[in-house]
Amino acid sequence: MSKARNFDISGITPEEGRPAADRLISGDPVFTSWNIEEADGGIYSGIWQSTPGKWRIQYDEWEYFHILEGHSIVTSDDGETFDLRAGDRLILRPGFKGTWEVVETTRKDYVIRL
Repeated sequence: MSKARNFDISGITPEEGRPAADRLISGDPVFTSWNIEEADGGIYSGIWQSTPGKWRIQYDEWEYFHILEGHSIVTSDDGETFDLRAGDRLILRPGFKGTWEVVETTRKDYVIRL
């Protein structure tokens, strides 16, 4: 097995989902995820996309992501706002609580560590 992996999703069947009903604030967002790799130690990577909507988020894991396209606004419960567009990067740490609003369909690549 190679010690390197690119983020080519052409051969990956995407998974679809939605935010839990009790977290949904507005809209009808649909999530599409291309899970590229799951590694020992609880590390995951892939590409995620969502259509417009807004929902509550709560992180138990550490996540780094890079916005590839679209426009989203992540707001913490303490009022800090991250206006995210293509090229922006963010780290969300365990314990982060707030909202995620997709203003324009957003696609990101991510690495998560549980």
